[in-house]
Amino acid sequence: MYQSSVVQIGNVPLGEKKPVRIQSMTTTNTMDTSATVAQIVGLARAGCDFVRITTQNIKEAENLKNIKNELQRVGINIPLIADVHYNPKVAEVAAGIVEKVRINPGNYIDIDTNVTSNRYPVKDNALESIAENLTPLLNICQQYGTTIRIGVNHGSLSERILYSYGNTARGMVESIMEFVQVCNQFGFHKLVLSLKASNVVTMIEANLLLVDRLSKEGLNYPIHLGVTEAGSEEEGRVKSAAGIGYLLAHGVGDTIRVSLTEDPLEEIPVARKLVNYFGQRKDLTKEISSEIFSFPKSSFKGKPPFVVTSKHSSFSDCFVEKQPEISERSRMTMYNIHKLSYHGLANADLVIKATVEATVIMLKLKVDGIWIENEDVSSPDNLAKLMLNILQVLGLRITKTEFIACPTCGRSTINVIKQLEEVKKQTSLLPGLKIAVMGCAVNGPGEMVGSHYGCVGSGKGKVNIYKGGNIVQKNIPQEMAADTLVRLIKENRMM
Repeated sequence: MYQSSVVQIGNVPLGEKKPVRIQSMTTTNTMDTSATVAQIVGLARAGCDFVRITTQNIKEAENLKNIKNELQRVGINIPLIADVHYNPKVAEVAAGIVEKVRINPGNYIDIDTNVTSNRYPVKDNALESIAENLTPLLNICQQYGTTIRIGVNHGSLSERILYSYGNTARGMVESIMEFVQVCNQFGFHKLVLSLKASNVVTMIEANLLLVDRLSKEGLNYPIHLGVTEAGSEEEGRVKSAAGIGYLLAHGVGDTIRVSLTEDPLEEIPVARKLVNYFGQRKDLTKEISSEIFSFPKSSFKGKPPFVVTSKHSSFSDCFVEKQPEISERSRMTMYNIHKLSYHGLANADLVIKATVEATVIMLKLKVDGIWIENEDVSSPDNLAKLMLNILQVLGLRITKTEFIACPTCGRSTINVIKQLEEVKKQTSLLPGLKIAVMGCAVNGPGEMVGSHYGCVGSGKGKVNIYKGGNIVQKNIPQEMAADTLVRLIKENRMM
């Protein structure tokens, strides 16, 4: 009924053989010491290796000492990371307290000095400005032995980088390498580098470019992996697994964070599965194999990539029991479908393992379709939905709305989890539409780049509604935001 052969994928191993470690982030008010400590204790006991804490101002930075003392009192010695935006002085206070400080390069360049005629600093002058602003933090980190995580997110690049490189993976790499250069000149090397994006392909591309750039310059720094605004439920897990897992499977990555719009405790099992399956810090792609089945093109309607199941599913394009006999003439017009076979995997494990392995295959080979089989466990409908989710996050086939939703944190001014649930209920079946749900104005407006519509927290319980990156309604009560968004979409005849 169909032809089959086996293909294996492998590359040169990268990195050292050591386990990858897991990070998560608190969602509490950082000034609420007891609530923050309780959440960190839960994360540590769930298997989290590092915890990042929102640090918005000097008071929050100073309160990190109280949080750390209370954790030590209850016997939790987990390393803490201060997450700092906008104010370099906040990072300087935090650096004397916690083990690591996360900074954003965009906050360390002054575009009003040393400017060219087109308003943006030339590179040499930009590096001088970065060095001047960064030196106080480097001095403190040298004194206390504090690590700096340089975090660059797609969608929140500085205006100067955007002017030179656009909102691209290359721009992300250039932004982070300027800081690496300044730190190297200073003699500071306790760095962790992080390039994140909500788009899986961009996130993968940026990190592979970074690895190549570091290698060419003879540098070796730990890399932190994450797909930002991954969302919730199976879609969020697939998006995270596709990006993080693809890189881990190639030996890239030292720490990871799975960013789900759910309780942060839900992130840890997903991250643990990624580490258990692919976090050995070596190239595992040569162990990924798929069986190729050749189907006549007449078996399918539409354009590839297709989804195939062994039994009937209303979500698949074809199922094996209905395949016709293949004549010699029809062999010239075939689609090659890659089959990944599993036996008895629990669904939570299948989502992670199959997503990573399918992503490696789909991005490396010319594939007309995917066929995932999990004998004795998964129904044809669930398997077909998983395959469609994988194709969607890779941008290969769009069958429903894409949601870009932040994982919520101490900066959130709305209940992001509830907001995403409400928006999903009313807008999930709009193929080609991208909708963002973001908790605050720090990352929201920039990182919802490419979204057609968005809800962004603008104040306590308030939401700004966006269309095409522009605010169209301000300070809508959160309970009215989903309905307001739907009306806007209908007015524009997109549903």
